[in-house]
Amino acid sequence: MSWSSSSLICCAHAQANSSTLGKSRVRASQIRELQGFVVSLERDKAAVVAGLTLPQNNGVVEGKVNKLKLIKRMMYGRAAFPLLRQRVLHAL
Repeated sequence: MSWSSSSLICCAHAQANSSTLGKSRVRASQIRELQGFVVSLERDKAAVVAGLTLPQNNGVVEGKVNKLKLIKRMMYGRAAFPLLRQRVLHAL
């Protein structure tokens, strides 16, 4: 089954708007950690809705950071900074 990006955005937007039932159940649950999570989501609701509905993301940046960390782990204890620098510059 293939989803188009517009249908995913509509689905995410509908989910963001219909989450009030879930929030009321969490408030009634007496689970302090979940209640804190809901409070933090409500505090930053605009960012949550934007993250679910807008097509922009930071996936490319996260991929570059992940690759940099992988190279750094591979080079740990092997050589000094100049070699690490060369490996990073040639990999990215």
